[in-house]
Amino acid sequence: MREISIFDSTLRDGSQGEGISFSVSDKLKIVQALDTLGVSYIEAGNPGSNPKDLEFFQAARQLELKHATIVAFGSTRRKLIRASEDANLQSLARAGTAVVSIFGKSWDFHVTDIIRTTLEENLTMIEESVRFITEGGSSVFFDAEHYYDGWEANADYAAETLRAALRGGAKALILCETRGGMLPSRVRAITEETKRLFPDVEIGVHAHDDIGCGVASSIAAVEGGATQVQGTLLGFGERCGNANLSAIIAILETKMGHRCLNGESLEQLTRISRRVAEISNVRISGRTPFIGRSAFAHKGGMHIDGVQKNPHSFEHIDPLAVGNERRLLMSEVAGRALMLRRIARIAPHLDKDDPVTVSLMDELKRLEAEGYQFEGAESSFDLVIRRHLNMYKPYFSLVHYQTIGSSPYVDLLSDASHAVVVKVKVAGESAITAAEGEGPVNALDKALRKVLEQFYPSLKSVHLTDYKVRVLDSGGATASKVRVLIESSDGINTWSTIGVSRDIIEASWFALSDSIEYKLIADGIEPSEE
Repeated sequence: MREISIFDSTLRDGSQGEGISFSVSDKLKIVQALDTLGVSYIEAGNPGSNPKDLEFFQAARQLELKHATIVAFGSTRRKLIRASEDANLQSLARAGTAVVSIFGKSWDFHVTDIIRTTLEENLTMIEESVRFITEGGSSVFFDAEHYYDGWEANADYAAETLRAALRGGAKALILCETRGGMLPSRVRAITEETKRLFPDVEIGVHAHDDIGCGVASSIAAVEGGATQVQGTLLGFGERCGNANLSAIIAILETKMGHRCLNGESLEQLTRISRRVAEISNVRISGRTPFIGRSAFAHKGGMHIDGVQKNPHSFEHIDPLAVGNERRLLMSEVAGRALMLRRIARIAPHLDKDDPVTVSLMDELKRLEAEGYQFEGAESSFDLVIRRHLNMYKPYFSLVHYQTIGSSPYVDLLSDASHAVVVKVKVAGESAITAAEGEGPVNALDKALRKVLEQFYPSLKSVHLTDYKVRVLDSGGATASKVRVLIESSDGINTWSTIGVSRDIIEASWFALSDSIEYKLIADGIEPSEE
């Protein structure tokens, strides 16, 4: 078993992804989440690039981290000046981090055609820049930018850039697959050859995902001798993104027997990933390996039967190992046995021949005929069971709602601004509020949570993360029945609910109210008494 250092660049390389922007507060929260996960290094930005990063590094000095080391990032000095006169290097030195990551060019094409200097001057830039930082008391990781492409073009020169960094005192050499277009087999071969040249030096890998091989290339580099892996926890970053550390960490620990979380449990992976997604305002795809909601979801009848008999039949690991859960999806191909299993979770005393079970199955058939489909909306299905078995007390009742919009809209969630007035009754007390949103459903969601938060404060953490509408009988034109499926999150857990109606706002109301009631039940909160 080898120790593999995990170097997370969510706050630096990840922030270069389209649509990603972090406040200083966001950055501090993500640092704490990554530290809890147990990563070794957190690259937090370039203190010389903007005032926000400078403010972050000042605030980060007050953090008490258990595992992670904060890393400042910057480039080698500019050509033809002294390192001590370079403003970027001065900012790196002032950041006061124990480790600094300095990138320099390792592809001769970039030296001559992009930064337009001589090959010899580039080597001097690397050596002097690294020495300037190390003499200031910080360790330096040298990011050999475009290393793999540089090796293919001129292996001797690419290796010389690493030697220049070592002469300056670099602690680790990071081989960067910057364009993300290299096949993993070549990444492994080049890493192996580089490791032979520098057998006693820590070698790392920094891969991108432009051909969908960021994770595979990172794993290949580890097989080739790398002992540090860089990436971003959720894979977002420049262009198609960085290597996805959530997958890499899980592969290294469960498939290759390496330790990479500083003694912390891999069972935190899904929870911390969702926490970082929440702060970053991104949605984790359900099909994301290891941490996605569908990663261990089974739908086919034979698959479900096999997993129930022995999970090893269709699951490559126990989902609990990464903090995820197995989901058995109810559908026309799953079989009625699965519905009985779901019923048993709430009412284990019922068997398949119990008259109550039979009547519940009839109710489910009726709902399916109306257009309900509980695959991916198990939370609404649980509420159906509770209501049918008289195991349910309403948390609130709707008095009325009214949508107000003066301009046409296309997207029910975004586009034109709308206002909604909602009046509900809780424990015999009426409450009314209004909220404005980008579209009527967004406004309805905000108003409903706003009016209920005064009775159930835990709802403050809940928000809508996905919204889907499907027309069920298009022949009915504008009178067609629609199915609304929404996904909600409280920053840790996610759940899905469903509503069906000929009125799209009403269908949305059914799904939204189910979402809130499911959250309150899951939290063990009792309904307010009359």
